[in-house]
Amino acid sequence: MELNDRQLKILAAVVGEYTNTALPVGSGILTENYGFDVSSATLRSDMVKLEKEGLLYQPHTSAGRIPTDAGYRYFVENIMAERELSKEQQVVLQKELLQLRAQNVRLMRTTAKLISTVSGYAAVLINTKTGEKSEFGMTNLLKAVDKDNIDELCQIAETLDYIDEQCDDLMEKLEDGETQIYIGEENPIAKTKNYSMVVSKYESDGDEGIIALVGPKNMKYDKNKSLIDYVKKLLGGAGKIGGFVTIINI
Repeated sequence: MELNDRQLKILAAVVGEYTNTALPVGSGILTENYGFDVSSATLRSDMVKLEKEGLLYQPHTSAGRIPTDAGYRYFVENIMAERELSKEQQVVLQKELLQLRAQNVRLMRTTAKLISTVSGYAAVLINTKTGEKSEFGMTNLLKAVDKDNIDELCQIAETLDYIDEQCDDLMEKLEDGETQIYIGEENPIAKTKNYSMVVSKYESDGDEGIIALVGPKNMKYDKNKSLIDYVKKLLGGAGKIGGFVTIINI
């Protein structure tokens, strides 16, 4: 499909606004918050074009629009810029992991807690060799979940209970160094329409594992991808940690 510069900016703005508010986005919001210097009619026309291309969806006739799975996919592959964690976050992660390595005390549990603290959500680690699994921050999911998504949350919780059995399948889907984003029903381990997963493989002193982040479909993909990439980098350089890491970010 061919989109002009303004339509690309509109799609990016809708994704950004919906990420922050979880509310359908109308032309008035775009004009007020994103500085488009065209009429509301022109913006609506462009949004209709994006809807016809399958990138936006209008849940109600009088409502604004929200991104579709295809819209998120187009944003991730064609619009989203690479970003890094803040220096402060990098320092916290690096310092804590180095301390944990030196202390060699409950590395998996404490690392899960560290990831949960930095992300604000929940984390679970699974060592692929020993089968050991550590979780932290699951209460964040319960606090944040929409009551209409209880069934999906239960499905995700059940998936995490048996996620160690999915490691081999996930490893086969990833190329070395690749960070993959699965949006909505693309998720290979839990076909939930309202959640996405960012996943990558890492190696550490001959061991290898998978690090993944699971969260709502309107997550900040650039931030979460950078978190995955940086934690993977730290794990790869922190000695023989090994294992499987999953971050759930709502």
